[in-house]
Amino acid sequence: MNWSGGKDSALALYRIQQQGQSTVTQLLTTINGAYGRVSMHGVREELIQAQADRLGLPLTTVRLPETASMALYQTTMNDALRLLIENGIEQAVFGDIFLEDLRQWREEQLASIGLTGVFPLWQTASMTLLHEFWAAGFQTIVVAVNGQQLDKSFCGRVLDQQFVADLPAGVDPCGENGEFHTFVFNAPYFSSPVRFTLGDVVERTYTFTDADKQERTSTYYFADLLPS
Repeated sequence: MNWSGGKDSALALYRIQQQGQSTVTQLLTTINGAYGRVSMHGVREELIQAQADRLGLPLTTVRLPETASMALYQTTMNDALRLLIENGIEQAVFGDIFLEDLRQWREEQLASIGLTGVFPLWQTASMTLLHEFWAAGFQTIVVAVNGQQLDKSFCGRVLDQQFVADLPAGVDPCGENGEFHTFVFNAPYFSSPVRFTLGDVVERTYTFTDADKQERTSTYYFADLLPS
């Protein structure tokens, strides 16, 4: 299970368990090695471990430098996946919903090392997923926000129906286009909720080169969750 700690991977795992066609035996998470936090989400590694402990599943972390190239990312991921294959892993589960190019890229990379991708949430409407998520008893908090699409006030909020109602037009309710990321602190398969204290909301600006080789900047907001 490719585990970010957020709602999509959490619900994908839940669906796999409910369907009973595959057994998840391992969580895999990419970590920013410079900060000890989940890539893109900014969640402390200790909190991801707390989720794994409550799930009763082993956690493998793939540590990456802060500015890893795609080539380095894929090489590092493949090295980690090959070790899991040696231990009997045959499939890799993802929480992707409708990004066709991302799914295609994942499937091509997995096929190159002999794995099959599984996408339990694929092509399900975002609000359908959220209603299923809430009805099952999941609770999640928004930990990262893309400042180009949402303002700082959305960061650090619980993802509930009011949060969705407040979203600007054009923002996917599941944040599938990268508008926001979440951390699940309660789930039907957790032995107990993950306890944390909400710390500061931090603003960070990143510079990158786009497909047209133009240099651009993006601002993100991160809510620091403190283990408690």
